[in-house]
This record gives sequence, C-alpha cells and structure tokens, in this order.
Amino acid sequence: MTVARSAARAVGALLIAGFLAVLGAVPAQAAGYRYWSFWEHTGSGWAYATQGPSVLRPDDGDTVGFRFAVSEDSAHAAQPRDKGDFSAICAATPAKDGSKRVAVVLDFGTPEHAPGGQRPPERRTACAQVGEDASAGDALAAVAKPLRYNSSALLCAIVGYPKSGCGEQVGAQESGQRPSADASGAEKSGESDDGDDGGPSAGLLVGVAAVVVIGAAAVWQARRRRG
Repeated sequence: MTVARSAARAVGALLIAGFLAVLGAVPAQAAGYRYWSFWEHTGSGWAYATQGPSVLRPDDGDTVGFRFAVSEDSAHAAQPRDKGDFSAICAATPAKDGSKRVAVVLDFGTPEHAPGGQRPPERRTACAQVGEDASAGDALAAVAKPLRYNSSALLCAIVGYPKSGCGEQVGAQESGQRPSADASGAEKSGESDDGDDGGPSAGLLVGVAAVVVIGAAAVWQARRRRG
C-alpha cells in the first residue's frame, strides 16, 4: 500500500508540474489595439479627444493631432510627439475671411507598432485652411489624403498608412510593453499576427501527455511489484 501511495503522489506531482508548465508558457492576453488616436491641443499639452474627428469642430487657431500606435485604452494611449505649436505650423498661412486655419499634427508612430512588412512615414505637420464650419476630419482630409475608413466610420489610415487593418487587437509583443528593435537587437518590428489563438502549443500538449503516460506507467509498476 505504501508503494502504491508513493507512486500516486509522484504521479500527482508530475501532473501538476506539467500543467503549470503549460499555463506558464501560454502567451499573454492581447495588450491593446493598433489604431489612429485623435487628440486636441489645450495650449499646454495634448488631451485625448472626447469627440471623433468627424464631430469635433475646432476653431481658428486650434491644433489637432493624430497618433498611430498600439494602445491598451484611451488612458494609456501614446500622444503625438510634436509640440503642436499653431503659430509655428500655420506661420506661412495667412488668415482669410470665411475660413479658419487648423494646425494638424500627424505622428505615424514607431517601427515596433507598425503592421508586419510596413514602415511608418516620418512625422509631419500641416496647416489646413477650411470652411468656418469644417470638422477636424475635414481639416485632416484637406492635408492628408488618401484617408481610409471602415464601415463603422472608424479612421483606419492616413496618407495611406497603414495599407491594411483597422483597430485590430494585438498581443503584448506588439504593444508598448516590449523592448524596441534597436534596444533588443533581436526583435522584428511590426510582426504580423500568425493566427495563434493564445492557447497552449501542440508541443506543450504532447509534453503533458507524456507526463500522464509516465505517471500511468509508474502506477502499473507499483501494482506489479505489490502483486
């Protein structure tokens, strides 16, 4: 009986170790979404816009910004990396009756947040001179075509970037949690989704099956010796 109990305990320990190994190797849950975030400049810094670009109607002298990145949510979204100085951006655009000037900041993000096989364009700014009732979306369209929207009117691409995708969910390796390609020297920027559903790999499952087989063999040997 002692031998059988010892064998059973050994089997239990092996099974627990095997399943813990599987759980420890399961990839982290998705860390966020890859999308264009929309910002307003307050005069002292950037604030995440509470209205979409098609709804928000900036005044003459305002600055709006767009940043492409992987973000967990609006509270952790990456801001445009430009100061958003209206006087500097629109210095060469004189005021005109019946129109307004809106400074537009475009930040295409970093290589590690780019979709697979794509490289972000350089950051840029532009001064949009549009009608007095124009929205931020109208100002963007005046200086940054082509734009791409999805069927839900979500802004997907500015100046054709990115070429595909729209607000897709990505894992931790493609979020701001991972080291940059320059820092690690081993990471590939903008790796595309390989279709993994986040579950254990086939190799891990085979390993657990092997643990179960070994445990069963141990029990059989113990019973044989007892007999």
